[in-house]
Amino acid sequence: MRKFLVLLCLTVAFPLLAQEGGLDWDFGDIFYTPPEPPPQDTEPFSPMALLHPPGFSLHGMFEFSAGAAPGWHSRPWEPPANLGNGEDDFYWGPMVRMQSRFDLDAQISDILRIRTSIFFTFPGAGNGFALENFFELREFFFDYTVAYRIFFRGGRFNYNWGISPNFAFTNLIARIPRPLGDELRYVHDPFLLRLNVPVGIGGFQFVALTRRALTAGHPFRYYDVGYGARFNLALPRFDSSVAAFFQEGMPLRSALTFRTTLGHTEFYSEVLAAIDPRDPTDFGGAFNIGFIREFFRNRLVVNGELFFNTERNAFWFRPETSIQHADALPFPDGLNFALNLLYRFGGRMQPRLFLQILYAPQQNSAQMVPGFRLNLWEHLELYVAVPMALGERSGHYFSVTADPHPHYNRPFSVVILFTLSGTVRIGQGH
Repeated sequence: MRKFLVLLCLTVAFPLLAQEGGLDWDFGDIFYTPPEPPPQDTEPFSPMALLHPPGFSLHGMFEFSAGAAPGWHSRPWEPPANLGNGEDDFYWGPMVRMQSRFDLDAQISDILRIRTSIFFTFPGAGNGFALENFFELREFFFDYTVAYRIFFRGGRFNYNWGISPNFAFTNLIARIPRPLGDELRYVHDPFLLRLNVPVGIGGFQFVALTRRALTAGHPFRYYDVGYGARFNLALPRFDSSVAAFFQEGMPLRSALTFRTTLGHTEFYSEVLAAIDPRDPTDFGGAFNIGFIREFFRNRLVVNGELFFNTERNAFWFRPETSIQHADALPFPDGLNFALNLLYRFGGRMQPRLFLQILYAPQQNSAQMVPGFRLNLWEHLELYVAVPMALGERSGHYFSVTADPHPHYNRPFSVVILFTLSGTVRIGQGH
């Protein structure tokens, strides 16, 4: 009886709190005993009950980050920029952030699961001390299985259709219409309804989503919903998928992805076609080819990619990270190259060196981000990076910089960030 009351309170209370903002929970497996098969005169015993036993888990995460991102509107090899609007060429860019995340994962039965994730962040997303500025619902979804053959998931959750770690052009569910002025209707994490029908290892998938802020009181119209479908074919030697997505105000887009592993190297390639249903002559597309290879017992990771884009005024939604806010970003036009290097050292501090280079030769524009991370002590980490824009000021990577303060959009900055974090897990049943 006591366990039932605890589960009932947690299942009801956290979604009610989530209406004010957001939470996120995840928990370990404790005291799990597989359920006994029922007597022969009852319904047949389900093997899924062994994989998904009823129960709940709780996961709490805390992170405190402090540092600075001093930067300049002019690069060190240039004279100071004359902004002409009263702003200084230099800005210290202090960075202080506290974040707590609480996850509740409840397996109601072998066919129904509910997960809620709520974030409390300070400073908040808005001005003032209203509660909704500090709480955010990051995940809130259900998993429901029909006849153990059809799988539904509905709510808010992270999901990705693409492969490329550099240019998310085939992640069709992350594509958004071009933002107009301060219109943020589409710059939100989406609410999704996803249906999976497995076929072998792969299968069919259908999605419907909206980025409309459902709790803001704005009218909800048919063109606020996008629809898509995807088929995945997974074989021992390669993995391939074909997908399509459409929403009013955007082109009809279709994508084909392919990846395989030869030796110790993974190769991937993606192709996109986009056509405006109102004007069939307005056609665009993009493709890429890339590889990922690990060396020296996985200490060195190398990723290289070629990307060519003819689709203009195309935007995608970048989710929030611990360094950057969520934003709507355009894709670079024409020919592009990407190179990512990561080297993991051994030892107590486990230093990791990284380098990212994005290069658009036709625009004479590039972005370079060298840096490193250190585990200074248990729970304490140091992050240092130097994002910089290179090449012409009229190029893509000068107008869309890697500045952690997007309001300033500085082409050269130094990010120094200390992070203190920890997690705790409890659970019962599953």
